[in-house]
Amino acid sequence: MNCGLLMRTLAGLILTLGFLQSGAAAKAWRVGTPIVTYWAGPNLTDRVARQMAEGGWNLVWCTEAELEVAARHGLRGQLQHELLAPAVLHDPVRREKLDALIQRVKRHPALYSYFITDEPNATNFVALGELVSYLRRRDPAHLAYINLFPTYASNAQLGNRGAPVPAYQEHLQQFIERVNPSLLSYDHYQFSVNGDLPDYFLNLALIRQAALDAEVPFMNIVQASTWTPGMRVPNAEEMRFLVYTTLAYGAQGISYYVYCWPKHTGGIANPDGTPTALYPVLKLLNHDFALMAAELQPLKSLGVYHAGMFPPGTVAVPTGCAFQFDPPLPTEEFQPPRPARGVLLGVFGKPGRSAQATHAVVVNVDYQSAAAIGLRGGGPLEVFNPVARRWVGTQQERLELKLAPGVGVLVRIGR
Repeated sequence: MNCGLLMRTLAGLILTLGFLQSGAAAKAWRVGTPIVTYWAGPNLTDRVARQMAEGGWNLVWCTEAELEVAARHGLRGQLQHELLAPAVLHDPVRREKLDALIQRVKRHPALYSYFITDEPNATNFVALGELVSYLRRRDPAHLAYINLFPTYASNAQLGNRGAPVPAYQEHLQQFIERVNPSLLSYDHYQFSVNGDLPDYFLNLALIRQAALDAEVPFMNIVQASTWTPGMRVPNAEEMRFLVYTTLAYGAQGISYYVYCWPKHTGGIANPDGTPTALYPVLKLLNHDFALMAAELQPLKSLGVYHAGMFPPGTVAVPTGCAFQFDPPLPTEEFQPPRPARGVLLGVFGKPGRSAQATHAVVVNVDYQSAAAIGLRGGGPLEVFNPVARRWVGTQQERLELKLAPGVGVLVRIGR
């Protein structure tokens, strides 16, 4: 057996053992390893799966037959199937076929989730809730995945009335109440050829709060391509900005639009399968995101604060926060479509009534220029090194952080 085959075999065994250890009675779905995935990709061949695994993607879209490909490469699979639709529940013949599908795949070591739909209107939430409940009763160990609209969706798309922010908040609330999801997922694409759309942080803030209120994790689908003359392909610094800001807001998953798809420019792979310029960039970012999000997974997002510029949906660091910028950053006016500048502070601590901030993600929001940031904590600070996969103590309550454009760092108050 060659080395590559041996590694793939071991990966499949690890997935299988993970299932066996869960016991015969399946437990409710949990995120597990933080999600790194994509939207719109090629058929899952061994070549594609190998490229995805080597690049740090850990959740792939697949058919029932392609679950075997995912397993060979130690990947988790999101199943796509025509039977995963609400109308099937009202057709006895098709519902029986759906039951048979669930029975076939729910014990497959690579299965992670069922793809249901993308950007549903609120009028569909009741029917989607019935399907999610149906799947949960028959297979509680796997996620029923639905992705939601961004803030810039129209009232007609949302199925709600009113001003944009209240209509969107109502959309989220109705989705949570009627569908009872295990994960919130949404997409927001802001990089136009004329500058940046202004509501990226507003959308993050609204999703974060809705997820906290519902006590579920969330995932952010970010722009990695263009599909129309009005949008641009993000560069490496902009991708860093997207990944680290997503992390700072407490997400447990990130997805890129697109991996590779017709009539899209950029993405992660070219039509011939060769990597784009973003592939090596995201390979490093995927590694860091998964490890840093895993460190934050047992914690709760306690607050997200900005300094410098204040785009819509952002607030300043309160005086009582355990982490403070030292010296404070001067305030600048946010002038869209120009990109925001400044620093972002995502604060985390153990869940509970008297949760105390112990961890923070600090991000240079300026993806065009480096920044030197002074950060003070309520005790000696430690910095997480994702390359070494360990915390590094500094014995200092104040750090001078030198952050490249769009880059973030995870710190904690020493134990």
